[in-house]
Amino acid sequence: MKVDTFSRTSLFAGLGRTEIEALAQRAVEKRFTPGQILFQEGEECAGLFVLGQGSVKIFKTSASGREIMLAVETAPSSVAEVPLFDGGPYPASVSAIDEVVAYLIGKRDFRQVCREHPEVPLKVLAVVGQRLRHLVGIVQSVTFGSVRQRLARTLLEFGDQAGRDVFPLPVTHQELALRLGTVREVVSRNLSRFQAEGLVRIQSREIHLLDCAGLQREAETEMS
Repeated sequence: MKVDTFSRTSLFAGLGRTEIEALAQRAVEKRFTPGQILFQEGEECAGLFVLGQGSVKIFKTSASGREIMLAVETAPSSVAEVPLFDGGPYPASVSAIDEVVAYLIGKRDFRQVCREHPEVPLKVLAVVGQRLRHLVGIVQSVTFGSVRQRLARTLLEFGDQAGRDVFPLPVTHQELALRLGTVREVVSRNLSRFQAEGLVRIQSREIHLLDCAGLQREAETEMS
C-alpha cells in the first residue's frame, strides 16, 4: 500500500519505481482515529506526512482558543512540506477527520531525496503555491465577503475536489463554520436557504449541487 500511495502522491509522481520503493521503505506507518491530532502548531517538525487513507483538516488556533480551518487534504496527498525547508516548527495543526493512515518520512530522508531528485523540490513549490493561493482566497473572502458568499464558494470548491456535483460533505457543519469564520447555526441556516432556493439539495450528509451557475453568481458578488 505504501508504494502505491507514494506513486499516486503528486510530490513523487516524477520518481521511478526504484526511488519510490526506497522512499517508502523509510516511511513509518501511523494510524489516527477521527479527531486525533497528527501534529500541533509550534511543534518541532518531525518530517513529512503522506496520506494513504482518509482526510485531515489543517487549522490554526488563536490564543483565546478560536479555530479557523485552512484546508482539507484527502489521500493520496501530503502535509507539512514547508518546515522541511525553512527548519521552523509546524506552522499549523492537523487532525484526522475520519480514519487516517499516514506515512511519516523523516526530515533527513526527505532532504536526501530532494538532493538526488531536484524535481521533487519543484513539486513541493507547486503544492505550496496552490495552498498559498487558497489561503489568500480565505483572507479575501473572510475580509470582504458575506457568509452566504463564502459558503457558495466553498461548496463549489468541494464539488471541484470531488469531481462531481453529488458528494458527501467532507466536514461537519461546525468545521465548515470554522473554515468560514462564523458559527455552526449561521452555516446551517444558509444551507437551508440555499436548499429552499433550489441551489442545492441536502440528504443526510450528501450535498447535491443543483444550480452551480447560481452558486457561482453568489460567490462572484463577493468583491462587488
